[in-house]
Order: sequence, then structure tokens, then C-alpha cells
Amino acid sequence: MNPLTVLRPVRAGNAFEETVERLLQAIKLGVVAPGEKLPPERELAVQLGISRVTLREAIRALQDSGFLDVRRGRYGGAFVTYVPPQPGTGALRKVVTDMGDDDLSDALTFRMAVECGAAQVLATTPLDEDRRRILRRRLDDLNAATPAEYRRLDTAFHLAIAELTGSPLLAATCADARLRVSDLLNAIPMLQVNIDHAATQHEAIVAAILSGDPEAARRAVAEHLEGTAALLRGFLS
Repeated sequence: MNPLTVLRPVRAGNAFEETVERLLQAIKLGVVAPGEKLPPERELAVQLGISRVTLREAIRALQDSGFLDVRRGRYGGAFVTYVPPQPGTGALRKVVTDMGDDDLSDALTFRMAVECGAAQVLATTPLDEDRRRILRRRLDDLNAATPAEYRRLDTAFHLAIAELTGSPLLAATCADARLRVSDLLNAIPMLQVNIDHAATQHEAIVAAILSGDPEAARRAVAEHLEGTAALLRGFLS
């Protein structure tokens, strides 16, 4: 997953708030995995287009909230301590209750629109061998994922589709859409039959993109996301 998709420049008017938002996105989407550390302070401040003072304030706020552990010294840095909640029906009901039915429906609709669109765009984009390899590697990594790594690598796969279009705005929008449902996806119980079914759907998405068939790519993404929605309804019924 390209960190630039999430850790993009913030607007000057709300620098502190948007810096916290960007860092939270990177943490919750698994751009920086649990136990790993954020990029060096100097590099991160330049990447976000903010002062190091603002960055330190944002990191301190996330440390106080339990998302980061800041360690000093030669091997120090800001390490991610956030661990997604364990999946389960109880956790899923809480997430849905916290979101509200209208927000949940809107988030799923938003994700459907932007991810289907990204797949269509990528399927019409001439892809060199490097980008083809990246897409296949994201899929191979996901297929080999352990249960603990599955959601993070699933996110990396889905966001790679938008990133490979070469549109920073589309990639950022897809990251935003994914973030809106990340707690929901993390709360869905992991079932091997569902993982196997998703693997088949992911393969269909990649095949359609690499064959340059935008309508097949759109259908494959729509079928996959509709399956997630159906699984969600099943656990909540």
C-alpha cells in the first residue's frame, strides 16, 4: 500500500486536525502495521506539508489516545500500538449501532461507487509490466495472508487498484471510502468459506482488469462488494 495515498499534504487552515486524521487513516488502514513505526519525523512533516511542531502535537494526541507509543533514542520513533478489535457478532452489532443505519447505507453506497469506478478506469488504462506485477503481487500476498494479516492485506489489494490508475485523487477517495467501513469489516467474523469465495472474486477482478474489460471489472467488484453486504446482513439478522 502506497503511504502517499493516505499521508498526503494537509490544508493549512486545519493543520493539526487534518494531521491527526491522516495519521489515523494510515494506522487504521494498516499502511503502518501494528508494531511498526511511522516514517521519520523530518520526512513525514515534509510529506504532509506541515511544521514539525504540528506533527509532534498530532503524534502526542495519538499517543495519549493509545494509538501510538513514542520511544526516544537511536532506535526510537512513533510506533503503532493500535490493534483492530477481534471480529465477532457482538463487535459487529456495536459498530453498526454506532454508525447508524443511514450512515452505514451511505458508506456502503460510497464504497460501491468509487471502487467500481476505480476498477473500470484501471481496466481502460494501458498497464506496463511493473504495474501488472504490482497488482498480481497484492493478490498473491492476500491469498497467502494469515487470519491476523488478512484485513490489512485485503485493504492493500483494494487500494492498489485505485493507486495503479495514477490518479492521486481517486486513490485518496478510495482510501476514504475504505476507512469509513474499516471498523465494520474488522468486526465481521472470519470464515474460511467466505475467504475462499472472496479469493475467487478477487481473481475475477484482476483478470478483468488485466484483460482490459472495464464492464467485467465493474461487475466483478460489484459482485464482491454485494457479497460483503450480504454477509453483513446475515450476521445481523
